[in-house]
Amino acid sequence: MATTVIQYVLRRLHEIGITDIFGVPGDYAFAVNDAICNDPGINWIGCCNELNAAYAAEGYARIRGAGALCTTYGVGELSAINGVAGAYAEHLPVFHLVGAPNVAIQESRALMHHTLGNGEYDLFRRMSEPVVCAHAVMTPQNVAYETERLIAEAFYNLRPVYMAFPADLAAAPIAGEARPIAPPPSDPDALAHVTEVIVETLERAGAACVLPGVLIARAGLQPALHELIDASGLPFATMFMDKSVLDETHPSYVGMYDGALMQPEVRAFVEQADAVLAIGTLMTDFNTGAFTSRLDPAKTIAVSQHRVRAGDKTFFNVELGDLLKSLTARLARRDWPKIAAKTLGEATGSGDDRIDAPALYPRLAGFLRENDILIAETGTASMGMGFARMPLGANFYNQTLWGSIGWATPAAFGASVAAPQRRVVLLTGDGAHQFTVQEISQFARYGLKPIVLVINNSGYLIERLLCREPESAYNEIAPWRYSLLPQAFGCADWFSARVTTCGELDNALTAAGRAETGVYIEIVTDAYAASALATRMHEEFRKLYR
Repeated sequence: MATTVIQYVLRRLHEIGITDIFGVPGDYAFAVNDAICNDPGINWIGCCNELNAAYAAEGYARIRGAGALCTTYGVGELSAINGVAGAYAEHLPVFHLVGAPNVAIQESRALMHHTLGNGEYDLFRRMSEPVVCAHAVMTPQNVAYETERLIAEAFYNLRPVYMAFPADLAAAPIAGEARPIAPPPSDPDALAHVTEVIVETLERAGAACVLPGVLIARAGLQPALHELIDASGLPFATMFMDKSVLDETHPSYVGMYDGALMQPEVRAFVEQADAVLAIGTLMTDFNTGAFTSRLDPAKTIAVSQHRVRAGDKTFFNVELGDLLKSLTARLARRDWPKIAAKTLGEATGSGDDRIDAPALYPRLAGFLRENDILIAETGTASMGMGFARMPLGANFYNQTLWGSIGWATPAAFGASVAAPQRRVVLLTGDGAHQFTVQEISQFARYGLKPIVLVINNSGYLIERLLCREPESAYNEIAPWRYSLLPQAFGCADWFSARVTTCGELDNALTAAGRAETGVYIEIVTDAYAASALATRMHEEFRKLYR
């Protein structure tokens, strides 16, 4: 039988590494939903709502390099758009498949359900345009070319793309062919010139530092950058959004650079270096310590995905992967000055002592194992673990730039689907958890066994720290009995506990480390049990909103 429009798309998504599509069904999307369920190479992963599906696809993309979700027209795609926007901000290729009304209905401008009743059927696609890098309405005539174009755009820009499927065309046979579009190579002269500029800069430098950024991870270039670090001996520090992009047990790792907020010795090392290579970094508010970083532009070479800025000059058509290979071949190994990276230190408290931040976060850091995936919710949960030194092969993920509260729970689900062989640890706060908690049920549904750690501090702690009136009513939330939720959500065999003291937390973490089921631990702390970084953010909050 001839390949259909949706079958072609699914085959190509499978070929680029996507084997699971998150979504919620809908009548306009039935042809797409059916094709996914009938495709032997693709799994349909149902979610509780479309927003959670988008968050899950985004979490999946962090592990696999790309993700996909499927929604119905109008109501479904708009419910997902916040999650798609997060993927855009965080530079993640996510393919959004939208089932749309058939062509005759659209052309007749019929007043159908899931529309605004104005006959405009292109409206929701236009709404999506600012949060995707490319879009297309898939037809038998254009599907081959448009699929290849959208794949190329998604990976070139590291952003989401939008694919609409009219219901009567999704199952129609394709009428065309196309080849995958190769990524553009670097301009040889520009690449050679930039390589020479960087080599000469480092040869003159007595001290230097690399700041490896999140774009390295998004482009799958960690092995190439590791080779460069090993070949050159260059030390590296990471900023918050970039945490664990490179192995934090590496001897060249000097610690976390967060402007003037934390670790002054790392700040001095980075800012006093004769040369700083910022490779794939984004100078966001949280990455720069509320804009307290002071990197000298004259000493900083900013390497982006497709261009390089050195001093007052910008060089275009220089691809990041090509430059890493070129530098690795040219740079001689040196014994560069370094400092030793710190850890969170020993945990405080024992027995019946209450759980405060110095007791909590060092314990959680010690709980992590090699190759763990830590999904840390935006806010005080991630800030508490931001300066923990990750074990070998372990990854730290946080939605640092978009910062959509509630992201972490479904993102952890997506990460678990992407890497079921790895241990996934979800660390979230009670306020954020209430946004998307129902996705806990999907872990059990699909046989996944995460470790869920919920910090119950009776409200939105990060908001208390950032607003003018911490006790305002808007920072309060409904008091839930969190440790009972796994049972209600179908996670009947999970280990579940509620802990209020250091001794109880120690016992629960020991049990969690031995558990062969999913784990859910509610950790009760004081309302203001904030880490050092969160406290410093509170002190510097005016700079965030200047």
